[in-house]
Amino acid sequence: MTLSKVDRLGFLGGGQMATALAKGAVVSGLYKPDGFVFCEPSASQQQKLASEFPGCTIVSSAAELFPICLRIVLAVKPQILRDIASQIRQLVIGDHLLMSIAAGITLSQLSEYFDSHRIVRVMPNTPAQVMQGASGMAFGKTATEADRDWTTRLMRGVGMVVNVSDSQLHAVTGLSGSGPAYVLLMIEALSDGGVAAGLARDVATQLAVQTVLGAAMMVAETGLHPAVLRDQVTSPGGTTIAALQVLENRGVRSAFIDAVKAAADRSRELAL
Repeated sequence: MTLSKVDRLGFLGGGQMATALAKGAVVSGLYKPDGFVFCEPSASQQQKLASEFPGCTIVSSAAELFPICLRIVLAVKPQILRDIASQIRQLVIGDHLLMSIAAGITLSQLSEYFDSHRIVRVMPNTPAQVMQGASGMAFGKTATEADRDWTTRLMRGVGMVVNVSDSQLHAVTGLSGSGPAYVLLMIEALSDGGVAAGLARDVATQLAVQTVLGAAMMVAETGLHPAVLRDQVTSPGGTTIAALQVLENRGVRSAFIDAVKAAADRSRELAL
């Protein structure tokens, strides 16, 4: 059976995030693998997509993609999207819903690029690849309630999603967009500390990973403030308070705050 335009989901770009979103859409039951259309120039990536999503359609140009899909994820890097925007503009019609995951390109810029306000801008993060993503999204002026519902369902397929204003997506970028790198650095440092204290590297890394995962799940499942949970493990005169004193003396808390702000500021700079 030939699928209609509305039954297909198009991806301009077939890289890691496009693949993650497609996987999530299949697992959540939003689409079947043969409902995807990927515009991807790399032959090796085309082979991976064809293997991962049996029956999917792979095209070589935006001119082939846009006429057969009404919902299209713009899953290319910001500089590439800027370079090809003039070519895409002539392909966009009023029925198209465009979803951009290109970091730093604002809704107003996207609307100007494509002469459309039926746009959603999403800032996902890399844990979406294991369906544990944290995303923020903002909608253009003419996005419909159905557009909002569909985008929410798509993004929930790869994790959690929050609605924010377009200007707040810079803060989302600084926190959750770049945040996995901060946490991975922390895991690496904890593992190094374990090795320095006498553990084998594989044991130290396993413990560090599970400790971070477990602490995050405690916050998520109890709903308690992180400070309350921290106090529960901090005994008077014990090992934890000794360690926390070192972290406070070294400015770790303020370093994390400044890191998020720096990434958010850089996102704003890239949008200019």
